[in-house]
Amino acid sequence: MKTKKIIGKIHLWLGLTSGLVVFIVAITGCLWVFQDEIRPLVYQKRLFIEPPADADRLPLTKLIITAEEALGNQYDRERAYYPTAPDETVYIQFRKFNNGEDKTVWWYGDYIDYYYKVFLNPYTGKIVTIENTKWEFFNVVLWMHFTLLLPYTIGHTIVGYGILVFVIMLITGLVLWWPKNRPAAKQRFWFRWKPTTRWKRKNYDLHNILGFYTMIFALVIAITGLVWSFEWVEQGIQWIANGGKTVKHERGHAPIEISDADTGQALDTIIAEMFNRHPDACYFYIRFPRKPDSHLSINATMGYHGYGNYIRYQINPYSGQVIEEHRFENLSTGEKVAELNYPIHVGSILGIPGKVLAFLVSLVAASFPVTGFLIWWGRVRKKRQKPVKVKKAQLKPTRPNHFMASVRGRDH
Repeated sequence: MKTKKIIGKIHLWLGLTSGLVVFIVAITGCLWVFQDEIRPLVYQKRLFIEPPADADRLPLTKLIITAEEALGNQYDRERAYYPTAPDETVYIQFRKFNNGEDKTVWWYGDYIDYYYKVFLNPYTGKIVTIENTKWEFFNVVLWMHFTLLLPYTIGHTIVGYGILVFVIMLITGLVLWWPKNRPAAKQRFWFRWKPTTRWKRKNYDLHNILGFYTMIFALVIAITGLVWSFEWVEQGIQWIANGGKTVKHERGHAPIEISDADTGQALDTIIAEMFNRHPDACYFYIRFPRKPDSHLSINATMGYHGYGNYIRYQINPYSGQVIEEHRFENLSTGEKVAELNYPIHVGSILGIPGKVLAFLVSLVAASFPVTGFLIWWGRVRKKRQKPVKVKKAQLKPTRPNHFMASVRGRDH
């Protein structure tokens, strides 16, 4: 069997096994790409307010208490989004994951116990909306994208290996696409359809030609996606970006000494200090301590998409002391690439044109399993419908039947 034929078999069976996963991941990727632009249009009433003239913002702790009371004081706060724009709402996020301790996890609905965002007017403390984010459209799209709405460990693993197979298929697809000669190349670079061109030919061209033109971009999107599935991919990319060097950095921090100090008062002081330090910040993203001895994390983001333009603080929630200041410009090249993985993945690193490109490439990627399946199914049907050639039996001369001849002779 020739090498190209073997590669064709590999391409076929890998495609049939991973096609559904690739289709779901690619389609949900299309839906997710423009969520930053769609949300303000769809959720305008919960994201924006009419700011009162000459009014001061309420302390963040007061907004937190209001949000907790609105949910019956039965959920643990996780994060807060605190914008600096005067016409934006603040939201307090409450979320808890179920890893199987409380109940058996069968799917996404079991994996997330609860997930709420309480949007508040920062001047009056009035609740604008309580969003059940667990079932919010874009959140469901996101979880479908990287877990297929299955239990996290199972779904995330399936998606990871499915996309790894997709990367292999892109490479084998290029080998199969490669033309044997110049005449064959003419049909590989553009659509040469006529009114008489059959749909099978059109389907084949859609698979091959679009595959060629989107391959590099699809590889970038797929590999940046694999960074979240396999640690060795992330380490490999950082190693390459660092020029073949492994940069070791410590993760985590020593436990904080628990104090009797009022953490609420400290939080308000910390937020006020953040506003003074960064008057040009667009928003502050706050992660509350998970445990009494954990640190408080605050991102001061200078742009709404903030890639490479932020400062991350690790802070003692009791004293307000800054434990660590994490700046993008101080990172190694590999760490910078890792920080930019998401904007590269969704195309936002190139702005709206990059997002449009990511959307179109994802849409084409979603078509590959469909057009590929139709190519395979067409060949299967052709084999089934092909008539079986039967060799004509050679007739041997036989002796005359004298009995029949005698009978016929009597009749006459």
